[in-house]
Amino acid sequence: MSAPTESPVLLDRREGPHGEVVLRRRGEATYEIIANGCFLMDTSDGRSERLLVDAAHAAHAAHARRAVPGCRTASGMHVPRRPSLLIGGLGVGFSLVHAAAQEHWGAITVVEREEAIVDWHVAGPLGAISGAALADPRVSVLCTDLVAHLCAPVRTQEVTQEVTYEVTYDVLCLDIDNGPDWTVTDDNRGLYTPVGLAACRARLNPGGVLAVWSAQPSARFEQALRDAGFEAVRTEEVAVARGVPDVVHLARNPD
Repeated sequence: MSAPTESPVLLDRREGPHGEVVLRRRGEATYEIIANGCFLMDTSDGRSERLLVDAAHAAHAAHARRAVPGCRTASGMHVPRRPSLLIGGLGVGFSLVHAAAQEHWGAITVVEREEAIVDWHVAGPLGAISGAALADPRVSVLCTDLVAHLCAPVRTQEVTQEVTYEVTYDVLCLDIDNGPDWTVTDDNRGLYTPVGLAACRARLNPGGVLAVWSAQPSARFEQALRDAGFEAVRTEEVAVARGVPDVVHLARNPD
């Protein structure tokens, strides 16, 4: 007989513009995020989140070695430009922590629409996971809706108080749903439509990579990526203990 599953402890519950979001702890060290009664993620593993970042970087780096210029130091040495990264969804912080631990990334922007989740990282128990990453000078967090951010008008650069911010990215890593076919809220469905995918392409630099995490593969989404003009569309699997593997959908913006 298997051991009984330990009941989770409710740590916080918030009502926001997109519904209810809950933080629970199971046992001594596993945290779970639930949105509108739908399990999103927990801190028990993190392989999928790490693969999302690594697969996106590998796809970008392979193409960038052929197509993207770097820069030269004072000594004349050629140095590849570090790619900028947008992470859609802070979640439990695994994608951010993994990216921030890697020197090959340049600016890292995290977009998270739930203020509660940001609070749980900045001043709550999830700070034990993400605190060092959030303190990284490359990292910035935008508390806003990802779809709205991607669909906002794109300008090449915005200069505010003599600081220059890039508003296009080399890589988009999106993990805001259980997949294109299983969204957390109806608002998110727009991300996977032709309009949403066109917005993703507009936010990507030439040759940039879009990576979308999913709890299951979606042939329909792969075709939608091709129809939206993306190239090199493919899917990488993430092995799980039981059931259908998690996947990362990958696609490249044409040069």
